[in-house]
Amino acid sequence: MPTIYQIIVWLIVGALAGSLVGMLVTFSKVGFGKLTNLGIGLAGALLGGLIFKLFGINFGLGEIKVSLEEIVAAIIGSLILLFIWWLYNLSKGRTKID
Repeated sequence: MPTIYQIIVWLIVGALAGSLVGMLVTFSKVGFGKLTNLGIGLAGALLGGLIFKLFGINFGLGEIKVSLEEIVAAIIGSLILLFIWWLYNLSKGRTKID
């Protein structure tokens, strides 16, 4: 079970990850928009953190206030979340993430 410290860090890092993933996926400076980027990043950070914990993924990067491992987990979680969202929209006949 993750500690409260880990959850808080995932949320902070998630805001950064959501912005980066939004820019990466949309090829635009604003990504999906501030609030959507934030939501994607927060959900992705939680998802990525839980996946890394579940599978015991540890890069051995050490304990830093915000570790590189947590940033990577947040970005991977955000990308997985967007992929699932894309598959859902594809099943509904939509081609864009709205």
